[in-house]
Amino acid sequence: MKFIANIGFAIRSYLADLGQATRLFVRLLSLLGDNLRRFGLVRDQIHFLGNYSLAIIAVSGLFVGFVLSLQGYYTLQRYGSSEALGLLVALSLVRELGPVVSALLFVGRAGTSLTAEIGLMKAGEQLSAMDLMAVDPVRRILAPRFWGGVITMPLLAAVFSAVGVLGGWMVGVLMIGVDAGSFWSQMQGGVDVWKDVGNGVVKSFVFGVTVTFVALQQGYQAQPTPEGVSRATTRTVVVASLAVLALDFVLTAMMFSI
Repeated sequence: MKFIANIGFAIRSYLADLGQATRLFVRLLSLLGDNLRRFGLVRDQIHFLGNYSLAIIAVSGLFVGFVLSLQGYYTLQRYGSSEALGLLVALSLVRELGPVVSALLFVGRAGTSLTAEIGLMKAGEQLSAMDLMAVDPVRRILAPRFWGGVITMPLLAAVFSAVGVLGGWMVGVLMIGVDAGSFWSQMQGGVDVWKDVGNGVVKSFVFGVTVTFVALQQGYQAQPTPEGVSRATTRTVVVASLAVLALDFVLTAMMFSI
């Protein structure tokens, strides 16, 4: 009986956490209009989350483009299709690697920062003090960070893909010697703006919503102790990374099977 009781308690706790997370998510979505009217708060979060993540996104995109071009050239050369290197690099970046890798980097850089910040505010009783002063912490603290992350993620993914294409051009054209005209013309002719680039933008938007919400929810529900904040930060990386990879599979299956 004790074993069954423990299972029931675990299920009830999980459902309670899921319900709280759903209520928080709906509340954040409902505050979109309020944050548009007070866009200065969102702008500050875009600067904090996006500008400080730009360096790691750009450098990572450059080296991913290097590797894609190098590996892709030796693969395409076997079939006499080395002129399609630009198309291979562009499609790989805008469809998959741009949104996914930038989202994983965003988790490590910005997601952990959001969780630690909210968790420390809770541990320092700053959120409770705001409640006592009749200031809604969800409206004033969480919502601007949520929408700042949602706006920032597609922009970072676009930077990652653009820098990656530039890195692929540097390796393919300048180092290996692929014809520059073939590199760009194959890319322009094979990449569809709506089907390829548009799907990548949708993916990055969904990833931005997921990663930012997981980070804020873990920080908001963290135990107000140093150990609780550290566990919440670790959970953010694990849960958000797995969610990004799972959603990437689901979105890819939906987008390219229709």
